[in-house]
Amino acid sequence: MVFYLSFTDWDGLANPHWVGGENWSKLWDDQRMRDAIWLSVLLTVLSWAVQTPLALLLGVWAAGKQRNRAVLSAIFFLPLLASSVALGLLWKTIFDSNLGLMAQISDWFNLDNADPLGSESGALWVIVFVSAWQWVPFHTLIYQGGARQIPRSFYDAASIDGAGTVRQFFTITLPQLRNTIVTSSVLMVVGALTYFDTVLIITRGGPGDATTIVPYLMYKEGFDSFNLGYASAVAVALVVVATAVSLLMVRLTGFSRMRSTREGM
Repeated sequence: MVFYLSFTDWDGLANPHWVGGENWSKLWDDQRMRDAIWLSVLLTVLSWAVQTPLALLLGVWAAGKQRNRAVLSAIFFLPLLASSVALGLLWKTIFDSNLGLMAQISDWFNLDNADPLGSESGALWVIVFVSAWQWVPFHTLIYQGGARQIPRSFYDAASIDGAGTVRQFFTITLPQLRNTIVTSSVLMVVGALTYFDTVLIITRGGPGDATTIVPYLMYKEGFDSFNLGYASAVAVALVVVATAVSLLMVRLTGFSRMRSTREGM
């Protein structure tokens, strides 16, 4: 239905009017769409670069058997239980330059213009931070499960050979988690390409268009401008791009040919 609507002019009330490829021609020439694509790619890269090391290290650490790790892991996973809307409202209040924590920090340290949501780069980094705060626990669970499947005998043999903790991490843990890293990365990249609620609640695409990524541009065109035909074209393009990226990652990483790292043991 959305694919059909992408070839129409529709305001959501009257009957859709067929316009052929007009929306797609506009999409190709729209500078806002190009900017939104660039921001979506940048947000995806930053999210992966921030979340992957954190989730990997925390997952390996949480795979330990000590009781304190289980308790701390349970506390750390709490953000995963809350909705994105609730977390967005929470962090928007915290970063409020008038009434939130940023206002208090400005008073304490006599800072001027301590308003990350008021600057283009600051607003983008706020989205990256809030998304990481919510989703790193999910990927930590994935890495924790993968780390617990690594045979203990590998580490015992490495210890006998004199390998320390850091050496064991790079020579045993990372290679054994390669399938897990690919799985987490595919989920992370596709999820980052479809961020919406966090941007809607915290920045509403601003300041200006500094955080207007493709899903939010689709929302603005469809429900602010009532240009649902063009918004449908944006939606179809987003689905195609997200699918292509995920398939490309699967192909380049050899994910479809991967086998268990414990095969033959």
